[in-house]
Amino acid sequence: MLLVLLPALILFGAGFALKALWWVAVVVLVPWLVGFVGRPAGCGGRRGRWYR
Repeated sequence: MLLVLLPALILFGAGFALKALWWVAVVVLVPWLVGFVGRPAGCGGRRGRWYR
């Protein structure tokens, strides 16, 4: 019985961790996109490099 429960617990824990990582990725992606779209203009009215 333990041989059945142990893999089930491991898979449940891995699934929960992956779901939590997706939420963290979404939370980080939203401010990055806002900063990417709304970045201020540089010298001469030009926008800076896209990767800053």
